[in-house]
Amino acid sequence: MPGTATRYLYLARHGEATSDGPDGGGLTAAGRRQAVLLGRRLADRPITAVHHGPLPRAAQTARLIGEQLRGAAVSACEEADDYVPCLPAADELPTDSAEFLLQFLSGASAEELARGPELARRAVERFTGPVPGGEERHELVVTHAFLVGWLVRHTLDAPRWRWLGLNAANAALTVLRFTPGRPSSVLLLNDQGHLPEDLRWTGFPPELRI
Repeated sequence: MPGTATRYLYLARHGEATSDGPDGGGLTAAGRRQAVLLGRRLADRPITAVHHGPLPRAAQTARLIGEQLRGAAVSACEEADDYVPCLPAADELPTDSAEFLLQFLSGASAEELARGPELARRAVERFTGPVPGGEERHELVVTHAFLVGWLVRHTLDAPRWRWLGLNAANAALTVLRFTPGRPSSVLLLNDQGHLPEDLRWTGFPPELRI
């Protein structure tokens, strides 16, 4: 495709955080270590921008990562916030798991369900696809588990509901590639190789920790 170049989108869930306050709290000591180690892993990548959601746990993670990078601009954006990207209808879901999945989403507020789809649409528009111009782009989004799942689902052209079940551990790394003239691809998913054993799988349900 003339006039466009490859985008490498790095996605990371925020580090481990406390649950204090209505918006959750800041990072724990473990979360801060996770963020620094992820930043060191990415230090040799040509990342020019770090986008993060407005909540403290995402903002603090992005700042600590940014301190390890060379010249990457760090900024907040609403599209990287914590929200439900879509509420599927029961008939979109597998019959054997529809009840479980809808129950999982039942705790979302009416406001979350109303604002989520528009933010998800904007996130896809802002962060995916090849980029204009002749130079490839590397950018990082520090966000929350739901948006990581949504963007992976989009990249694979999976059904709308399939962001459900794509869990992301704290400070795990996912990398998506959008190359002109090729199918979009997932290069890494939930990779935690930069973390020592005691910092892996936090933020995951205990039964899913490997």
